[in-house]
Amino acid sequence: MAKTNKNARPQPRLPKGLRDIEAAELRALNTMLEKIRSVYESYGFEPLETPAFEYTDALGKFLPDQDRPNEGVFSFQDVQPSREQIDSGEWVSLRYDLTAPLARCVAQNFQTLPKPFRRYAVGRVWRNEKPGPGRYREFMQFDADTVGAESVAADAEMCMLAADTMEALGIKRGDYVIKVNNRKVVDGLMETIGLAGEENAAKRLTVLRAIDKLDRLGPEGVRALLGEGRKDESGDFTKGANLTSEQIKQILSYLGSEYAVMGAGNDAKGWDASFDAWKSVVGDSEVGRQGLDELKQIADLLWASRYRYDKMSFDSSVVRGLDYYTGLVFEADLTFEVKDEKGRPVRFGSVGGGGRYDDLVARFTGQKVPATGFSIGVSRLQAALTALGRTDSAVAGPVIVTVMEKDRIADYQKLVQTLRSNGIRAELYLGNPKKFGKQLEYADKRGSPCVVIQGPDEREKGEVTLKDLIEGAKAAAAIANHKDWKETRPAQVSVKESNLVSEVRKILDRHGL
Repeated sequence: MAKTNKNARPQPRLPKGLRDIEAAELRALNTMLEKIRSVYESYGFEPLETPAFEYTDALGKFLPDQDRPNEGVFSFQDVQPSREQIDSGEWVSLRYDLTAPLARCVAQNFQTLPKPFRRYAVGRVWRNEKPGPGRYREFMQFDADTVGAESVAADAEMCMLAADTMEALGIKRGDYVIKVNNRKVVDGLMETIGLAGEENAAKRLTVLRAIDKLDRLGPEGVRALLGEGRKDESGDFTKGANLTSEQIKQILSYLGSEYAVMGAGNDAKGWDASFDAWKSVVGDSEVGRQGLDELKQIADLLWASRYRYDKMSFDSSVVRGLDYYTGLVFEADLTFEVKDEKGRPVRFGSVGGGGRYDDLVARFTGQKVPATGFSIGVSRLQAALTALGRTDSAVAGPVIVTVMEKDRIADYQKLVQTLRSNGIRAELYLGNPKKFGKQLEYADKRGSPCVVIQGPDEREKGEVTLKDLIEGAKAAAAIANHKDWKETRPAQVSVKESNLVSEVRKILDRHGL
């Protein structure tokens, strides 16, 4: 074993796939979360918080890899107090999503919860997967779920909720679409190509995940994943489903057919005609036809509530990658383009999705408990809003009270408290006060709108000096000679200490703060 230097300093580094989030982004995030929360609350959903980790068997077969409890998720053993019992500890995993913890919570409290049970949850989730650009191992989701409602009206409501959330965040119609499908239709397709049954479950999941990547990889990328596999830009190889050429041909025909993206015309008959066309996909499959019937009912409910072609479409490529969906599947897809750092047009695509999962709670209870839900990928959605210029992170820094005399700290603290007690964000400079220029430099870095200065001369007159840093910065940019600017002392005024609050408010109002 290599010797370690006990005096060696640790390197300041982040684990791969994780990141620090600073103030401006956090403020924009909190604003966005409140808008989402208000929509969820308006639908009658109630908040619920579950722990960050669960026993691994509670996540069950819906883990990315069934054979290794730490593959796809971050897991550890819940070790008993005695070291001899380390091997008997149960496996615990950081939550992979917010749905599996909900299923456990519902099963554990089934007798006391109101049914249907409607909850929303926001929190961080973890994936032990390869990180990449914009793909993190830790990220946030914001979910809403209805448990205990079998009606397709609950499914239609989730699609409406997704549309209303996009618009509440300032994403206008035409810049988003809610793309809807039904896994039962896809199951019907699986039957027709000979992939039904438990013995084909693993291969079927690989196929579903391949179809789910159509937007990102295109038909040829999907073809490779349906066949032997695909090597990505980094050289990593993803194993394929190893389907026959005929099976691949039928799936690509389904995805590329004239009814792959449905919705045309000025009335609901456009959707009906598309559903009729889809019958050839499912053939005689009973489950496939049941899926089509459910889609038609959802379409009728959406149409009646005026959620139409400007908000909704029905799309064959929407399957959702996870295997626990049993009916409706849908995605909130952003359709606008932005430029990347090299000036190339890119689309954000899906920023959220969900569907029906009637079997998840049954793993615990042994009885079917219908459920349907919607989940937003918060980080991805925030990046999209930033690209649209729809985030509001501009928050002024605190008013800084400078320190001119170290033995008068109590007087300066009194000025700070006067501002705070009147609802003004304020801070006493707590660094080394010897160099006044460093205090102004600190205030600039904090984004402070103004500083409060009180030296012996001001105190003797019962005054304070207010320096408007925003106005000063404008003046500095306009005056070529920096020396002249310093001598004119722009945006600086002396006021009575008793007028401190009102005069600071004038500065804040001047800049709309």
